Amino acid sequence: MGDSHTSKPAILALEDGRTFHGDSFGHTGTSTGEICFNTSMTGYQEIITDPSYRGQIVTMTYPLIGNYGVNPEDAESSQPHVRGLVIGELSPVASNFRSRQTLAEYFAEHKIIGIEEIDTRALTKHLRTAGSMRSCLTTELSEEEAIQAAKDSTPMAGSDFVKEVSTEKTYQWGEDGEETRLWDIPSVSAEREGYYHELPPVKYNIVAYDFGIKYNILRSMRQEGFGITVVNSRTTAEEILALKPDGVFLSNGPGDPAALDYIHAEVKKLLGKTPMFGICLGHQILTHAFGGTTYKLKFGHRGGNQPVQDLREGMNGKVSITAQNHGFATDPDSISDDVEITHINLNDQTIEGFRHKKFPAFSVQYHPEAAPGPNDAKYFFEEFGALIEANK
Repeated sequence: MGDSHTSKPAILALEDGRTFHGDSFGHTGTSTGEICFNTSMTGYQEIITDPSYRGQIVTMTYPLIGNYGVNPEDAESSQPHVRGLVIGELSPVASNFRSRQTLAEYFAEHKIIGIEEIDTRALTKHLRTAGSMRSCLTTELSEEEAIQAAKDSTPMAGSDFVKEVSTEKTYQWGEDGEETRLWDIPSVSAEREGYYHELPPVKYNIVAYDFGIKYNILRSMRQEGFGITVVNSRTTAEEILALKPDGVFLSNGPGDPAALDYIHAEVKKLLGKTPMFGICLGHQILTHAFGGTTYKLKFGHRGGNQPVQDLREGMNGKVSITAQNHGFATDPDSISDDVEITHINLNDQTIEGFRHKKFPAFSVQYHPEAAPGPNDAKYFFEEFGALIEANK
């Protein structure tokens, strides 16, 4: 392998009895979680550190993973959150001037099990047909025991993983700007070294609910002129309003949005009191706050290649290619006439964005901050600023 780990035979077992055999890397043992697939070609480090993957074993459809290593600056949170990683081939070489560790070393440090030499195409086609399901990744159980372990594990529907990933302490994001500044890579042709861009002054002070927030959302908002106070998912509407924010942001996060009654209730109290913007789980929480419901998708949307159409007047049906990571969606039949659907997924027509007609609140199901993925939708952070300005 060329890495500093010793691989062991490993089994990936699905709850429907399908099994895949490969070699482990990183850690050994047994792990269970919902199996899902991500179609991104790069960005494995951002994916494994995204809190939205809490409770899940992720399959990368791109076959070669690990080739550029791991570095602290590309993490989307303080630690990895995946229960395991399933790949076709682990690169024996990590080659990048920013790399500080190999993927196998990183997994060994954080006790995450990886499995390679898997036919990820066959696995992905199976999940597209049969739907997402519980799974077990193991270096110590037999096939039969691993299948049973998958069946005995907790299902994603009804699970509240937000309580596991939300910050315990309120904090101000990036006051020194170190984690946030945009950096340009060195240019050989221009004989220029890498450099940082200056951050704009803070124009709006907002409160961000941390349901499993990604660092690049915080970076993107700070780059747009937002000063951000990050609070725990259990923070009440009264506590939020006492901070006198210019607006409230509802973050991404893991698990089943329907299981978060205690959050829906507080967000509902904020409607009409302050401008609000939600991303991913934040969009689903707004769905419930608006009186709607969510449902589980067959296999979800995960990757950097999802086409989304903007239905808003004056946008001429503009299509963006978007980064997504979610397994639940808004039920279109459950939302009231007070809510305008603004964006749809062109693959399956699911709701990708909406706004309230009376209250200053809007959200998108996808990730404008990407990390990894295209930046087509980055303008939503600017739109949040415009919404705040219009409601001052």
